[in-house]
Amino acid sequence: MTPARQTRPLVPAYMALGGRAEPGRNTLDSVSLLSAAVDRVPPGLDPARHRIVELLCGGPLSLAEVAAHVRLPVGVVKVLVSDLIDEGRLRARAPVPRAEQLDAHLLERVLSGLRAIQGE
Repeated sequence: MTPARQTRPLVPAYMALGGRAEPGRNTLDSVSLLSAAVDRVPPGLDPARHRIVELLCGGPLSLAEVAAHVRLPVGVVKVLVSDLIDEGRLRARAPVPRAEQLDAHLLERVLSGLRAIQGE
């Protein structure tokens, strides 16, 4: 006998958004970094928004990571996050461009140099 299959809700995810399918802002990407703009979750949020703010009070995450944690499609989370940003509960910023990221080889050389100094 096979185990019972976990079923998904029959209501489309966008129905949780009142039928909306597009976020209020189009600057969000799945790699946008999100962080809480509040110290704790404000009262009166619906369960999905409550979970998102609660999750981000623990530290910044990408929009895709938030979607994975709350088990909702990225498009739905994008709409919810957009609303929370407009309400001043979340902050978003674009990810660090690749050109501005540190070179791993350079960091390894610096670390090797520091270890050599410690060994002297």
